[in-house]
This record gives sequence, structure tokens and C-alpha cells, in this order.
Amino acid sequence: MTLTDLDRWLREFLDLAAFEAIDQSRNGLQVANSAPEITKVAFAVDASLECFRRAIEWGAHMLFVHHGILWEKPERIVGALYERLRILMEGNLALYAAHLPLDQHPEVGNNIGIARHLGLRDIEPFGAYRGTKIGYKGTLSVPARLDEVVHRLSAGHGEQVRTLPFGPELIRTIGIVSGGAAWEVTQAVEEKLDLYITGEPLHAIYHHCLESRIHVIFAGHYQSESFGIRSLSERLARETGVDTVYVDVPTGL
Repeated sequence: MTLTDLDRWLREFLDLAAFEAIDQSRNGLQVANSAPEITKVAFAVDASLECFRRAIEWGAHMLFVHHGILWEKPERIVGALYERLRILMEGNLALYAAHLPLDQHPEVGNNIGIARHLGLRDIEPFGAYRGTKIGYKGTLSVPARLDEVVHRLSAGHGEQVRTLPFGPELIRTIGIVSGGAAWEVTQAVEEKLDLYITGEPLHAIYHHCLESRIHVIFAGHYQSESFGIRSLSERLARETGVDTVYVDVPTGL
């Protein structure tokens, strides 16, 4: 599979074109390489030097990330950005990024991944951002206490999960938007959900949640956005035969 072939597969599967008007990330191929074929692709949440080095050591021809190095405004190629580009080019490692398309994707996305991990049923789109719903909501088959949901969500990674325990004793309905989407809790309140799950905590929503009587779980930006990376890695390997690996470099945030 050539770089052009892989770009086409990813672009179509993730429907990158649908997010051009609302996503400040430069979704798609951010840095090319000169490899005649792409046979090994590493996956990571962040485009960091540590992830680059691990991918290169593994022999990857491309690193796919959720958070790339290029966003909306042009950047001067100095300092940390220069060093990242230098390592990529010296390692002949292409860099590919998908931000909101990977949050929203209905099969391998971060938010649908969390919903399925929790065993939600009657899953529907939720959480509008600039007119596009990028999250999901659903109902637990068996109502659960907040600590039970936290245990399910945090099992296996050991990162600290923070909560605002302001909702009902038993949770039935849950809305999910991964990453830094604390203010989307207002949409969960409007829809009368019992629990809202996102990544990063935010002081400013505390009293709104308390007064609205809704639970919130802050699962961590990194951890909440690792679901899609893992799922896409498995999907690409299964459908194309490319070797894949997940490079896990947690930030604790």
C-alpha cells in the first residue's frame, strides 16, 4: 500500500471532508515520507517526540495520531516544532492526524467507543459542536451507581478519574463527548441526562452541575481519546493487512 493509497483509505473511511468547515485541525496527511510502501503504521493519541521515537524504533512508515502538530494558524518552524519535524524526516516517518473525525466516527470513534465500553443501548448522536453532533448518548441496560460507572470506565489504565457527584442515586442515561468538552454538559442538562462524561475538568461548570443535579465524570483527556486510536488501529490492520501497533504514552491529564 502506497502513501497515496493509505491516505485515500483513511480519508474516505473517516470522512475527513465532512469536517473541513468546523475542525481547526489539519486533518489528513501532515508530513509525508519517501517510503515506496507503507507496511507498518503506528498509532498514538499525541504527536510527541516520545511517540515519534517509539514508532521509528518499531520500524513504522507512518504514525497516525489524534492530536497532530498542525492546526488552524500557520506556525514558524522553530523550537519544539522544528525538533519534531527533524525527527520525523530523519526517521522517514509520515505523520497523519484526525481530530474531530475520530471523535465522532460511528464505528471506531472515541465517543462511540466509550458508549460501547459502558454497554449503553439505544445509542444516538449527542453533543453539537458548530452544528455537528460529535458525541453519543445512550441508556444503561441496568441502572448503576456513579462509583460503578467510574470503575467500568477506569478499569485497566489506573489514571485518576474525577467526578462531580451531583445526580441521582441510580444512573440510567449518559451523554459522552471526549476530550476538552466540559461545557457540553449544558446539552446533557437540557436533555435531562443523569450523567455526562468528558475528558478534562473545568472549574467553571461546577455550580451549574450542582444546581442542575447532574453527575459528571472527567475521565482524562488522554484516556477518553485513546478508544478511537485503538479501534482504528485494529480496523486498518484487519481490512488492509498493514501491521499496526498502539504507542501508549499517557499524560495523566
